[in-house]
Amino acid sequence: MIKKFLYGQKDSAPVVSPYERFDADELILRDELAIDRTLLANERTLLSYLRSGVAMMITGLTIIHYANKSWFMWAGVACIPLGIVTGTFGIWRFRRMQRAISRTLRWTHNVQE
Repeated sequence: MIKKFLYGQKDSAPVVSPYERFDADELILRDELAIDRTLLANERTLLSYLRSGVAMMITGLTIIHYANKSWFMWAGVACIPLGIVTGTFGIWRFRRMQRAISRTLRWTHNVQE
């Protein structure tokens, strides 16, 4: 379910390898590794956004728990929605970049034909 949400795939759609768009004779190891690096960099960035969002929410909860003054407590309360926004932005950015990568791979395949 998470993969469906992140990658925007439907249940009936078959999982497509990024290499299927290229002829086996034309694709060399350097090209395969470049595609893998791009996909992994996008996933790494998503995980960084999610990690930052979770850390921000945990920081907010910790500040609220140990707050002695009201302004300090409000700083903690502000951290929680900021963490949610950070995680949501990371998911949005991941999906947008995933679509751009897919379009680029399709465009590259169409140009080579």
